Amino acid sequence: MISGNPINQDRLQQLKAFDESKAGVKGIVDKGITKIPPIFIRPLEDTAGDNPSSCQPTQAQFSIPVVDLADTVGRHDDVVTRVRWAAETVGFFQVVNHGISQSVLDEMLEAARGFHEQPREVKAEYYGRELMRKVKFGSNFDLYQSRFANWRDTLFCVMGPEPLDPQELPVVCRDITMEYSDHVHKLGVTLFELLSEALGLKSDHLLSLDCAKGHLILTHYYPPCPEPELTMGTTKHSDPDFLTILLQDHIGGLQILFQNQWIDVPPVPGALVVNIGDLLQLISNDRFKSVEHQVLANYGGPRVSIACFFTLHLYPSARLYGPIKNLLSEDHPPVYRETSLQDFISYYERKGLDGNSALTHFKWRR
Repeated sequence: MISGNPINQDRLQQLKAFDESKAGVKGIVDKGITKIPPIFIRPLEDTAGDNPSSCQPTQAQFSIPVVDLADTVGRHDDVVTRVRWAAETVGFFQVVNHGISQSVLDEMLEAARGFHEQPREVKAEYYGRELMRKVKFGSNFDLYQSRFANWRDTLFCVMGPEPLDPQELPVVCRDITMEYSDHVHKLGVTLFELLSEALGLKSDHLLSLDCAKGHLILTHYYPPCPEPELTMGTTKHSDPDFLTILLQDHIGGLQILFQNQWIDVPPVPGALVVNIGDLLQLISNDRFKSVEHQVLANYGGPRVSIACFFTLHLYPSARLYGPIKNLLSEDHPPVYRETSLQDFISYYERKGLDGNSALTHFKWRR
C-alpha cells in the first residue's frame, strides 16, 4: 500500500471480493442494486472540494475550443494558431473534419459497448492486473491504492509500438479496434506535427522524439449509477502520456478544471476531444498545459468512451525525456528534470488517481 492511503481489513476484504468477482462495476449494477457499495463512496473530505469556484462568477460563456482540420494546407497558419492557443491556455480542444468517418466512430462505440455488455464469464477471460499484459479487462487500475473506487470498467489494449496480434483482442470488437487504431494513429501524427509548429519547432520535432511511436486504446464503460452524487465515474486526474484523443458518446459527464472552475466538455457529434498529456507538458517546459479532468457518475447511461493514449508506456526505451533544449533560455530555465517513460509511468501507477499531478514529483527543487 502507498503511505497516506490507509486501508482497514474490512475494506480490504470488500475490495478483494469485488476484484475476484471479475465482473466489474457492471456486475454490481446487474444485481439490481439501489445503494452503491461502501468501497465506491467518496470520503467527505474529497467532496468538500467539489466547487472550487463557489466564490467566483461562473464562466457560463466559456466553451471548449474547436479546431477544424478540413483544410490544414490552405489555412495552415490559422490552424497552428488555434492549436497553439488551445494547448497553451486550455489544454483541451475538440477537432472536427479530422478524417475519421462517422461510421467508423459509431461502430467503435457500438463494439466497445458490445464487449462490456457480454456475460461475465466471457469478459472474465480477459480480466487481470498483470502490468505487461497487452489486452486486459479490469476496473480501477489503482483499486487497492485509491481512497474510493471509481464507477467505471475498462478494456485496456496496447496497440503499439509492437503491432498487436488481432487474435489477442476480443472477437466482438476485434476488427473495428484494429481499424480505428490505424485511423486515430494517423490523426495523432497530424496533431503532433501541428503541435510541433505551435512550439516554433520543425513539424517533425515531436515525432522525432517518438511521441507517436506507441499508443494504447482504452474503452471505458460507465454503468448507470443509483447514487451518482456519492461517487465518481473517474476521479480528478491528468493523463500520463504525450497526447490523448477521446471519442465519447452522447451521454456527457466529462469536465475539465479551467481557471479554478469545472467546465463541461459537451459531446459534439462527429468531433473528437484532444487533450495535452503530462509528458507533453514536461517536454514543452510548461508551454502546453496538461489539465486536470474528471468524469461524473450518472443516473443515465451507460456512458461509453474510447481514449487513445499516445505513449510508449512500459515499452523498453533508453531515451530520457526532459524539457526540449530549443525552448530553454536564461529567462526560461528547465522546470523539470529528465526521466525515462518507465520511471514516469511506474510512479503514476503507484500513485494512482489521488487528485495530485504526477508532474510535481519530476520538478526541479529550487
